[in-house]
Amino acid sequence: MTATDTALTGLAQGWCALSVLHDRIEGHIERALQAGHGLSLREYSLLDVLSRQHDGDGGHLQMKQVADAVVLSQSATTRLVTRLEDRGLLTRYLCPTDRRGIYTDVSEAGLRLVAEARPTNDKALREALDEAAAKPELAPLVRTIESLDSTL
Repeated sequence: MTATDTALTGLAQGWCALSVLHDRIEGHIERALQAGHGLSLREYSLLDVLSRQHDGDGGHLQMKQVADAVVLSQSATTRLVTRLEDRGLLTRYLCPTDRRGIYTDVSEAGLRLVAEARPTNDKALREALDEAAAKPELAPLVRTIESLDSTL
């Protein structure tokens, strides 16, 4: 297979379109969350993941699980958690059964903020997808994303 093969070119174009769609969606949501709630998309994502935790078995996430959930390295997740902790939006604590494990909890202020920001996130996502659907090169990807909504 050479660099000019049709299959390879098609894959590269598909990957480029996916990257463009991701960047557009992320940028649109980021601007909406910053303007409306003073949150970055990463901060919102972290608060959202943590707000869905519950008490009981399997209800708390260790820092590595949080990093995986928000698609960041462990060190970047730790820095993000520290920023949100400094703002009073979450707390960290040691696992009571394994002192090596560190868990996080969203504070009441963090729960309120993520609840206020969720409609902004959802609206911005819908707007970004609608805008992208009008572009012929992105429309198939938007349709795929929308089809996933009903299967998850």
